[in-house]
Order: sequence, then structure tokens, then C-alpha cells
Amino acid sequence: MKLVLTTEAKADLERIGNDIAEDNPQRAFSFVKELETRCKALPAMPLAHPLVSRKKEWGVRRAVHGNYLIFYRADPDAVVVLHILAARMNVNEILRLSE
Repeated sequence: MKLVLTTEAKADLERIGNDIAEDNPQRAFSFVKELETRCKALPAMPLAHPLVSRKKEWGVRRAVHGNYLIFYRADPDAVVVLHILAARMNVNEILRLSE
């Protein structure tokens, strides 16, 4: 099974890196790599993480990495990462706008 990052997920990674880089550029790079590694592990066990209750009909799941949430969908041939968001953000609003 392959991994696909949506345009939104790629933009999320860039934003996360830029936010962290304001205080610690080295940590920004390593943390984004950690998030990417976490995403790359999803295809091995795509159904291991819980469905998002308000997005069950779309099969959206949530994996956690520290204070960040990785929202993805397990399609038959790929795991599609939809968004990577800080848990403190208004996640419901962002996911609603992504429909």
C-alpha cells in the first residue's frame, strides 16, 4: 500500500516547520522528519487508529504524534494523509472546510 500526502497535508508540514523554526530551526527540521516518518508508517497498519467520530462516513482516522494529529483515510490502494494539525487548533472547523 502506498502513502499519499494531499496538498493540504504538505502545506501543514511546511507551516509546522516554519512555526517551530521561529524558535528553533534545527528542531523544526527534525520534528517535520518525525511527522513524515509517522506518516510513512501508516500504510503498514492503516486501520490501527480510531475513526474520527464526525467523519466516520468518509473513513477519516486520526493518529497522534505528540501534540499533533494526523488525519488520514485508508483507501483500498493507498493511505491518504488529509491534514496534519496541532491539537490546539480548531480541528473540526478545518476538517469541515476540507470536505
